[in-house]
Amino acid sequence: MSRAGAVLEAEDITAGYGDLPAVRAVSLAISPGEVVALFGANGAGKSTTMLALAGVLPCMQGRRLWQGSPTTSSLSRLAREGLLLVPEGRSVIAGLSVWDNLRIGRGNPDKALGIFPELQTLLARSAGLLSGGEQQMLVLARALAGNPKALLVDELSLGLAPLAVERLFAALRSAAVDDGVAVLLVEQQARRALAVADRWYLLSGGEIIDSGDKTAAADALEVAYLASMTGGPNGHTGTAAFAPSHDTSTSDTGLAEQSNHNADSSAVAT
Repeated sequence: MSRAGAVLEAEDITAGYGDLPAVRAVSLAISPGEVVALFGANGAGKSTTMLALAGVLPCMQGRRLWQGSPTTSSLSRLAREGLLLVPEGRSVIAGLSVWDNLRIGRGNPDKALGIFPELQTLLARSAGLLSGGEQQMLVLARALAGNPKALLVDELSLGLAPLAVERLFAALRSAAVDDGVAVLLVEQQARRALAVADRWYLLSGGEIIDSGDKTAAADALEVAYLASMTGGPNGHTGTAAFAPSHDTSTSDTGLAEQSNHNADSSAVAT
């Protein structure tokens, strides 16, 4: 059954690689003005679900709905209608300057700099010389400047210092509340994601096994999360997703470190 007002929805989709399904009968939806988190252990099918929703992977069964209508369109076509994907990794073009990375996006670079003014002093710097947090700010600024209707974000915080994560998540929350963007966020840092999410889904073994909203305690998700993993609720696997963050760095920005993540320009949300 469709969720009223949803901008992007999956109805019982099965998707995978070749003839092998990686997710089965997945149903979820995101609506304008909300952040929805998608949780699960490594290998649960989170990225596959994102790619199927975006139209990068075909659906073996089930269907996608975009703005209330079934669609089989590719991401390249839906991007023109307001669906953007921020894939896992650093989706910058390392050899181009920050300014040129912003210019290749669909939006106004000045709007991008309004979202992350921290980038203003870095415009002439090669994107490959930015810190991890700065690179992700660049990626997210470029995506949000394009005025998306729906934004799919995969592991935005991976490898970043807590202060950078908080800054990125605050921008996502602001995009939902202020601009009405529908956000689907795949995230390992469950407690941080819950702080900005309105609702959540939990994937295990390629299937949605639980869901809830912000009124539910984080402890309830933690119990479901751990119970879905090898070792059961008393095991240690996956507890890092709920462990308090320990900030070993006061900030991830302002450090001109060499990045080992070369951008895949074909996957950039532009």
